[in-house]
Amino acid sequence: MSDPLHTLLCEKLGIEYPIVAFTHCKDVAVAVINAGGFAVLGEAMHPPEHIRADIRWIRERIGDKKFGIDLVLPASVEEERTVEELMAMIPKESRDFEQQIKAKYDVPDPKEAPDLYTWGGLDQARALAQLEVVFEENVPVFASGLGSPKFLLERAHAQGMMVWGLVGTPRQAQKQIDAGVDCIIAQGFDAAGHTGQIGTLSIVPQVVDLAEQRGIPVLAAGGITTGRHLAATLALGASGVWTGSLWLASRESDLNQPLKERLLECEATDTVYSNCISGYTMRTTRCPWHDEWLGPDAPPVLKAPLQMMLSSDYIQGSLDYQRKDLMTEAAGQGIHYVTEMKPARQILSDIVEEALDVFDRFASDDDD
Repeated sequence: MSDPLHTLLCEKLGIEYPIVAFTHCKDVAVAVINAGGFAVLGEAMHPPEHIRADIRWIRERIGDKKFGIDLVLPASVEEERTVEELMAMIPKESRDFEQQIKAKYDVPDPKEAPDLYTWGGLDQARALAQLEVVFEENVPVFASGLGSPKFLLERAHAQGMMVWGLVGTPRQAQKQIDAGVDCIIAQGFDAAGHTGQIGTLSIVPQVVDLAEQRGIPVLAAGGITTGRHLAATLALGASGVWTGSLWLASRESDLNQPLKERLLECEATDTVYSNCISGYTMRTTRCPWHDEWLGPDAPPVLKAPLQMMLSSDYIQGSLDYQRKDLMTEAAGQGIHYVTEMKPARQILSDIVEEALDVFDRFASDDDD
């Protein structure tokens, strides 16, 4: 039996295992890459020079191995706005409701300006400045969680860069394929963060049917935290998996300890699909902020990026003062299987071993 884990993705990236870690922590990215997987570092919250420094830091530690950077490329926000201008656009009704929540749960004010204030989703100028660094540093893989516009593909391909598009519907996938992306991430409803409404087991084979005609690898995303998940998605035709929640509580992760503990305690039912954090529907762990916005007295949720700015003080305050009772984090429904703080290398090894056990079991059944 040939190696079932050696896929088209492995061939294209020169990696040993078809496991992609999406992470906001560069230490996690380096650990996964050096263990034989692949990593994409989420940099949407950072200013350009921070992104540049992270890229160079990673390169110093992985040599000539490939890696990726993920940014958001918002099309439906203002071309350019200051933080002050955006804050002024938040209605008084919404601001009053935020203050009620903070008073009710004794939410502390953040110690410093929230990281959100450098988020690429605030306006197009910020996003394009971040993207320029990716081009200047000639990052091997660029991934976009909110679409990969055609304008960047020609430049990226001219530089030898791969562009990956993350999608939540087959229609979006076809659009990305027609645009010329090099890999499609088919993300199911189970996933953390901003995602669509189609389950992982349903969207992955549909996207595979579209992409395989062009020889484009598909990554399965959404609720994937075990080797059994990996084996199942490969059986659906995927070339690998895109994993995020899996790495949040790893030893290398830079999340603070109370938040890691909260994630280790979570079940699938502790995640909620709501637009009250960012204005877009996204899956995060439930917290008092969700409870209040789900109540009958809540005002209308604001359009992005205003809702994200409104929630930023609550989120940052909970983290700055390590208020575990208030914290929330993007986490998928596979969080049930994240139960220990293990090194990233061990997490990768465990997934690989379990997936191979699954394939060995089926091979043994065939021999019988």
